[in-house]
This record gives sequence, C-alpha cells and structure tokens, in this order.
Amino acid sequence: MKNINPIYFYYLALVGFFGLFALLMLWPTVLVPATHFPVALILLVTVTPLLLPMRGLLDKRLTSCAWASYVSLIYFIHGSVEAYSDSVERPYALLEVLLSLSLFFGTAFYVRFFKKQP
Repeated sequence: MKNINPIYFYYLALVGFFGLFALLMLWPTVLVPATHFPVALILLVTVTPLLLPMRGLLDKRLTSCAWASYVSLIYFIHGSVEAYSDSVERPYALLEVLLSLSLFFGTAFYVRFFKKQP
C-alpha cells in the first residue's frame, strides 16, 4: 500500500462533492418541484452545509477535507431516510447516498494517505 497516490481519492471526493451539489440544486427545482415549502428555503437549508468546507476542499486543505467528510454524513442520513420513506423520489435519494459516500470515502482516504506520503 506504499504506492497509493492520494490524488485519486481527492478526485473521487470532488466527483461526490460536485455531484451532490448538482443533485441538491436540481432535486427541488427541476426533478421534483417543491410544493409545500418555498424553493429558496429548501435550497438554503440543503446546500449551505455543503458550501461551508468548499473553499478548503478545492484548495486541498486537510482540515477542510476532514470537515467535508463529516458534513457528507448529513446527506447520507437524509438520503437513507428519503429512500426508505418515499418510493417516488427513491432513485434521487439513492443517488444522494452514493454521492455522499463517495465524498466521505474520498476525503477520508485522501487525508489518510496524504499524511503517509514521504
């Protein structure tokens, strides 16, 4: 395991991050338009936690990557609950689970293997 390049895990984290960002922007606006709450409020509540570690994640800062992995767990829980409860939005919820897991594992392994580099 000495030849593992952490940049691949960083790319996995970026795919998860931007995929999750795009999904969270499209879900209440285009895919399943919101009817009970204002769309702006839904976007504010769902996207804001993802934006907090964004700058540090793009700058490859290890602490921001660690925080992004913690934030991704919120979206994992949300996607799991949505997939369990609603059959109409289940594909989007499962995609949210997949993207949040790729963000989590990508950032966690990036931090782990970056620290082990010589």
